[in-house]
Amino acid sequence: MTASTPKRIKARWLQAENLQQVFAIVQAAGGEARVAGGAVRNALMKQPIADVDLATTLPPTRILEIFTKAGHLVIPTGLDHGTVTVRIDHQNFEITTLRNDVETDGRRAKVSFTDDWQADAARRDFTINALYLDHDRKLFDYTNGYRDIQTRHVRFVGSPTKRIAEDYLRILRFFRFHASYGKGGPDPAGLAACIRSRNGLKKLSAERICAELLKLLAAPGAVATLKIMHKSKVLSVVLPEARKLTPDMWRIINRLPPDAILRLHLLATDVSALKERLKLSNAQAARLSAMSEAPDVSPDLRQPEQRRMLFLLGDVAWKDAVDLAWARSRAMKQDRRWKRLLTLPDRWHRPVMPVTGKHIMDRGIAPGPQIGQILRDLQDWWVACDFKPSRDELLARIEIEGQSA
Repeated sequence: MTASTPKRIKARWLQAENLQQVFAIVQAAGGEARVAGGAVRNALMKQPIADVDLATTLPPTRILEIFTKAGHLVIPTGLDHGTVTVRIDHQNFEITTLRNDVETDGRRAKVSFTDDWQADAARRDFTINALYLDHDRKLFDYTNGYRDIQTRHVRFVGSPTKRIAEDYLRILRFFRFHASYGKGGPDPAGLAACIRSRNGLKKLSAERICAELLKLLAAPGAVATLKIMHKSKVLSVVLPEARKLTPDMWRIINRLPPDAILRLHLLATDVSALKERLKLSNAQAARLSAMSEAPDVSPDLRQPEQRRMLFLLGDVAWKDAVDLAWARSRAMKQDRRWKRLLTLPDRWHRPVMPVTGKHIMDRGIAPGPQIGQILRDLQDWWVACDFKPSRDELLARIEIEGQSA
């Protein structure tokens, strides 16, 4: 532990009754548990804490046994890798046995269990993730991670090349963590190792690449980091569809809100290929597709035109279209007219046409494809009339058209 590392830190969340139960149950069984990784890092960076994961000296089978005996729900999440999930008072805690990597192939590792905290820290990816906190707020730092947190420096534990060879996803994680927590330029040794090993990313599954890439794209420092990835040709390995990124394109991307799918749309030339290659969800793919087909929007549109376009696009596609158009414009980020355009769905809720297929059939029209066509024609007229016609007016139009036919 370095002299600059505090002996104890402020961590009120550590006193939560269910978390203290975890510590107590492990200790009563002759073991030790400490909070590890992200929760400790975020606490020190004064950032929100999502999940609380723990490391322990007890083997996973013993963790299963003692928490089951204590009456808690226990899930053998990944016994081969030493991880058990324990649920206490509606909160999940991942508890992982201290490990050594025995064999790695760049995608997965075979591990052996240990009770050596320093050995466990030495196998972790970055120093800022290799910190531990015990039940009494005592901080354990075996890799100078606290120093790197203070300077916002993302640095591999030990040899960057060796850490990357253990799991090539760590290349993307290096850039993602720098975009999320880093300050200044990336660690030179880490960057050089990522560039040398970038082709190893091709060995990874689409799901792992996608999950990490989307987190990176939404990070606070994403644009500056993406520029580095583009220049070092790491981005083209991760995203072969990446377009030629001109200074103007970087300007537009930088003006977008920190939304991964919005940024992905502008980065890629062929968004239609992304769904299958990155295994995007249907919702994510639908957003990308809608962005490609989005009409031109601007504050110059008359209000009835705005409402008509919002109705046809839907709230999400409307906001995406406005965000993209606003980013491409030269308007200031605080422009009131663009802000008002963006927030139209918050002020005007899309109405429901007051006529259904049943209403039409009640007029003596037999079920069949004709019903759908009548509904579409009615909706076109209703929308063109700024959603003002009532049910009676809409139904009267059926009768008028029937007479004219």
